[in-house]
Amino acid sequence: MSTWPNRTALLADRRIALDALRKRSLGLGRLVLLWLVGTLGLLGWTSFTLPLQGLGPNGDRMMLIPAPLLVPLGLGALVPAVFVVVRGVRRDREVRELMDLWLELDRDAGLDARLRAPGLSLTWLLLSFVPCGLGLWMSFGTAAEARTIYDAVLGMGAGVIAWVTGLLGIAKSVAHRKWILARLRRTPAAGGR
Repeated sequence: MSTWPNRTALLADRRIALDALRKRSLGLGRLVLLWLVGTLGLLGWTSFTLPLQGLGPNGDRMMLIPAPLLVPLGLGALVPAVFVVVRGVRRDREVRELMDLWLELDRDAGLDARLRAPGLSLTWLLLSFVPCGLGLWMSFGTAAEARTIYDAVLGMGAGVIAWVTGLLGIAKSVAHRKWILARLRRTPAAGGR
């Protein structure tokens, strides 16, 4: 039994809900948030590994003095970054489930076409190649030119963080595209209720 007085009211509510959910899932603000979280992870990794400069026979022993402060600061940035990424993945799943429920109610060709969001999906995909490429360059460049353990650990770790940030963006873009195309094929025809 429907809680809407008529199909027009249902489609209006459906449009508002799906527009809001699409923005929460694939909006440019979410891409900026992903990059900020990646930057937080990079800062945390840098702070966490900085005391490594004091290790080894030629290490700068003065870098061991701030280690009790730098290591917790680094962890204080890395742990929230990981937490935000995990929370974001869970939230994306919840948003997709809510969108599924709204899509099952009825069909609106105009709105459903906008949900595909090819421009946003392509923007996420292309812009996510930037941190991926940067991360790979950092990792391989560091491995080739590292003179100390610290250089290798810092560069490789920072490269991996940048690379994973880009991969998360690419995965989100591809997953949205695959999900929405498969989902729109399964929705009921307009007026089928």
